[in-house]
Amino acid sequence: MHISGKKIIMNTLNGLSTGIIVALVPGALLNQLIKALVPSFPALSIILTMTSLATIMLPVVSAACVGMIGKLSPIQTTSLALAAVCGAGNFHFTKQGFSAMGSGDVINIAVTIMVGYLLIELLGAKFKAYTVLLLPTLVLLIGGGIGMLTFKPVQAITTFIGMIIAHLTNLQPILTGAIMGVAFALLIVSPISSVGIATAVGIHGIASGSANLGITAASFALAIYGWKANSWGTSLAHFLGSPKMQMANLMTKPKLLLPLMINAALMGGIGSIFNVGGSATSAGFGFSGLIGPIAALNSWGSNTSGQIILVTILFLIAPIILGLVSNYIFNNKLHYFSAQDFALNYE
Repeated sequence: MHISGKKIIMNTLNGLSTGIIVALVPGALLNQLIKALVPSFPALSIILTMTSLATIMLPVVSAACVGMIGKLSPIQTTSLALAAVCGAGNFHFTKQGFSAMGSGDVINIAVTIMVGYLLIELLGAKFKAYTVLLLPTLVLLIGGGIGMLTFKPVQAITTFIGMIIAHLTNLQPILTGAIMGVAFALLIVSPISSVGIATAVGIHGIASGSANLGITAASFALAIYGWKANSWGTSLAHFLGSPKMQMANLMTKPKLLLPLMINAALMGGIGSIFNVGGSATSAGFGFSGLIGPIAALNSWGSNTSGQIILVTILFLIAPIILGLVSNYIFNNKLHYFSAQDFALNYE
């Protein structure tokens, strides 16, 4: 039974999001710390090798996640993984054999997986007993082949978008910081992966830091807005886990996004003032896993007590204060929303 194109797109985006987190988080969490320790403890360099291998395997991991979400068979899922590797662009021919570097182009990985996924759905079980022979070959050649053809154009587009963001950040850092904060606050509560977009476009520097601060502002605000209607565990999960759990409430009542956008714009702009940075692999996480705060510290090159205090203020104290103030204004004074609007029931 075939599924709709919309379902293919959503399954691909959700699978890619999970794959990005699985493959890239180990490096985002450990690389900077291990690099600092390697001169004193050379044996730890093996950890950098392991996290690099995890990064390289992003197309395979993402395709596997898409297959599981789409309930594909093992043959279909692994065929999809082979095609994804071809479209990723992180494996290259050399005179010595293959060389691999980086995670590949995330957008082209998504394009390749969608093409392969569509092909799998169109072919279905038409080959019967010959599926194991023909399906992997066709998905590899057609899906992977199209992925190889689209790689350079897609890479050029994503590189261009990244350059525009970098240019705007240098030209108008506060405005760009505010815009990035709002954009990623909206992404984190949407079906689209904030991490996937950040990785695909390659945002870095102040844009990355502002994106994380925007997500952090939204996370704490949502926890505060609904704390009278939700349990302590659910409230904490908004910033320790992901505020995406509020997606249904926010999509059915879009007006609830307004206070989030205001908080995110303020934190994004403030982040640019303090030159809070980050990388393409750290953007989109916010406070979760402390990846945003750690990336901010790493962007400054040294972790003085003053910088640690500043990161604590920006990623913890300021978002909480903003959340409390906006809750007082929009809830208590304007009656714009109530805690019940953010109620979550997992029973």
